[in-house]
Amino acid sequence: SPPNASAMMNSQIQTGHDLDNGPATPGADARISLLTDVDFKWLMAGQGWWIDTTRLHCDASYAAGLLRLALASPSFALRECAAALQTQIGGLAPSS
Repeated sequence: SPPNASAMMNSQIQTGHDLDNGPATPGADARISLLTDVDFKWLMAGQGWWIDTTRLHCDASYAAGLLRLALASPSFALRECAAALQTQIGGLAPSS
């Protein structure tokens, strides 16, 4: 039977290869970034924090505040996702 989409995406992320095009392409990076955004949005929602993903990438103060909340969360998955997102959006340091 054909592999499921999740297994295929995990393989792509782990190997850095686009399954259709060989080595990872800018399109693959964009898909990974989108997956991180979606994960972050839903993990934050699980903690009761609703976010505007467009504003997250346009407003550094808003992003820093959300990352500060996420990095202080008791959820390991949310903290890990926030650290990955922080790297992706330019290494914003959460403001104190």
